Amino acid sequence: MDAPRKLISFQFTEDMKGFATFNQTNYEDGYKQGKQDGTALMFRLTIKISDLDDFVVSPEHEAEAIGYVKCEQLGGKRPVEEGTFNLFIDAADLNRKKMCYRLFFRDADGRVLTLSGFKAVQDNVGPDIWKDTTTLYTNIFKGRITQEKEAAAEIVAAGILRIQLLDLMKQLTTMRADGPTFSDRVEGIDKFGKYFLGSLWEVYGRSCLPEMDRYGREIPLYTTEGVTDAALSTHPFVTADKLSLSLLRFQRAPSDDVVLIIHGLTTSSDMFIMPEHYNLVQYLLDHEFTDVWTLDYRMSNRFGYNLARNRFNMDDIALYDYPLALATIREQIGPDRRIHVICHCLGSVSFMMSLFGKAVDGITSVIANSVALTPRIPVWSRVKLGMGPFLCDYLTGIEYINPYWRRQPGFSVGKILAWLISAHHRECNVPECHMLSFMWGTGFPALYRHENLHDVTHRRGGDLYGGVSVNYYRHVRKMVSANNTAVKHDPDNPKYKALPDNYFDYAKEIETPVLFMTGEVNKVFTDSNILCYERLQKIVPGRHELHVFPNYGHQDVFMGKNCHVDIFPRLVEFVNKHRR
Repeated sequence: MDAPRKLISFQFTEDMKGFATFNQTNYEDGYKQGKQDGTALMFRLTIKISDLDDFVVSPEHEAEAIGYVKCEQLGGKRPVEEGTFNLFIDAADLNRKKMCYRLFFRDADGRVLTLSGFKAVQDNVGPDIWKDTTTLYTNIFKGRITQEKEAAAEIVAAGILRIQLLDLMKQLTTMRADGPTFSDRVEGIDKFGKYFLGSLWEVYGRSCLPEMDRYGREIPLYTTEGVTDAALSTHPFVTADKLSLSLLRFQRAPSDDVVLIIHGLTTSSDMFIMPEHYNLVQYLLDHEFTDVWTLDYRMSNRFGYNLARNRFNMDDIALYDYPLALATIREQIGPDRRIHVICHCLGSVSFMMSLFGKAVDGITSVIANSVALTPRIPVWSRVKLGMGPFLCDYLTGIEYINPYWRRQPGFSVGKILAWLISAHHRECNVPECHMLSFMWGTGFPALYRHENLHDVTHRRGGDLYGGVSVNYYRHVRKMVSANNTAVKHDPDNPKYKALPDNYFDYAKEIETPVLFMTGEVNKVFTDSNILCYERLQKIVPGRHELHVFPNYGHQDVFMGKNCHVDIFPRLVEFVNKHRR
């Protein structure tokens, strides 16, 4: 007969201190502004593990958190009514684990609040183990919010908490194990230490170069099988500068409210009709918008001319692509039906330029994701924008940048570059993902959060994102340098005479309401849309709206596996508001 298992518990006390800002949605900005304003936030928690053996083997690695949250703006020291702590749970990235905190408490007025925080323990380039294990990115939500409900929850405050060195030393003195005998207690401390250090080794001790995941196409290229119960038709048109573009129409029935969806650079209509999840086109059709169009304009990866050097810029798109696309739609739907636009990334920038530059009109509402008229990017992205186009065009002779480079047969400069980039991206074994982080943004990964994607979506990045030449980057660089403002790329060129030099010039006259949306952890265009909303608020107060989605990035707000729960209802709510 087996001897009964000895129950060993473990606990320690932890202090974390920092700053947060109310009505803020960005961690870094919340910390900086909170420090300037003196909005201190801290907690003291006793972490209690009732059964150390179960804790170590459980995938959740969850413990009880008991203590208090302290913030003068919330009424001082507020007891935690219920709290959980998860230590080194696996994330979707190969080289990342998370520590998660969830604390339910009430402010002085009895309002229920949730403190949700995470530490991202990830092996990036350079020494970062201390920063990763002591930095807690923190949101306070209104209400009792579980992890599944965070994307739709209202953020009360955002900021960062940290463990100070003296507090960490004090924390070490509070660690203790409880068991039947002294040897059991020593065993408990040893077991916890091995788990803690072993988890760090799993993150920071991995091979520098990941193996490349084997690839076989799982979903047909350019498939439309993700949209059902709708008549599909293609509507080509030719722009004034002689490019053939096209629209896809998905129609169940005539509708007074027509929706046009516009992709970003290197993607296509495919990002809105993906069969592996409940996609945006299908969602709109199922929610009373029975006439939905997607546009493949000159940035689409469906067009081969993007795989050659060109000098297209976003003024070309604003001036030539959108006016004719809308005219083509109007030919089919008539002059009186309302058109609502949902646009993304540089599709959002260029469409907003077309709208605010008065190249298009008659738009009932717009939803603009990630960036619009105020591109703002991380520091490393600015370095890439400054050097990349020159290096590609004049030194390396690269015609275009392609996320699929590393899998291409044969030998090329691009394949060498892709191999070097993968050497610094250990978060996954999909080289297309590494290239996309190089092409756009700053992060590991940059475009999205791995956990928000279906595995198949992650694997087929080479199909969903295509190659592109670098001239669009030059226009983004000019906008970033122009105080983060959408400006004309070549103001002296007479063919752009109809467009304003600064796309805010007519902002007061544009009556179309816009929902500016962005993911909270946007590592491509950071808080660009928050900035755009704030600028327009000063010009036309109350005309536009802003929504920040917690735990989402740049691309996953449309391509994530749970977008139909976390994101799309908010989009439908906004468009429904502007049905007349």
